[in-house]
Amino acid sequence: MLYKWMIIDIMKILTHICCAPCFTYPHKRMLEDGHDVTAFFYNPNIHPYTEYKNRRESVEKYAKLRGTKVIYDSNYDIEKYLRGALGAENRCRFCYTERLGKTAELAKQLAFDAFTTSLLISPYQDHETLADAGEKIADETGVRFYYEDFREGYRESRQISRTLGLYMQKYCGVYSARRSGITIIRVC
Repeated sequence: MLYKWMIIDIMKILTHICCAPCFTYPHKRMLEDGHDVTAFFYNPNIHPYTEYKNRRESVEKYAKLRGTKVIYDSNYDIEKYLRGALGAENRCRFCYTERLGKTAELAKQLAFDAFTTSLLISPYQDHETLADAGEKIADETGVRFYYEDFREGYRESRQISRTLGLYMQKYCGVYSARRSGITIIRVC
C-alpha cells in the first residue's frame, strides 16, 4: 500500500488583518493546518475615522465569537499615512509595505515564526506586488513571510461574515478610494 505524506511546517503566525471579513477564511485555513494564529489590527490607511471604528469593532466581535487572539495598534495617524502615500510612486506598494513592515517588526519582537496578511484573500488586491513586498520585508527582518493565495475562499469569507453578522465595508479603506462618500473607485 502506498501512503502519501505531507509535511506541514507548523508555525506561530502573526497575521495583519485589514478587517474581520477578510480574516475569517484565512484564519480558518491556517488553524486547519495547525498553525498558532494571532491577529494584528494595524490600519492607519482607513478613512474616515468612523470607518476605522466600524472595522475595529467588527474585529473585536469576531475575536470574541471565535476566541481569537488579537493585538490592536491604536495609532491612527491618517495625516502621516497620507503624506507617505501621496508621495509614493506606487500607493498600493506603499500601503502594503507600511502595514506588513509593522507586522513583521512586531512578529520579530514577539518571536513569531512568520507573518502574513488577510489582504491575500482579496481578488481586488495586487497579489504580485503584495507578495513581493512581503518577501522583501522578510529578507530585511529575518522573519518568514507566509504566502498563501486565499482568494479561493473569498465567497466563503463573505458567507461566514454574514452568518456572524460582521460589518462588511464597501472599499479597501484608502482615502483616495473614496469620492464624495458615495461613488467608490478601486485604487488599491
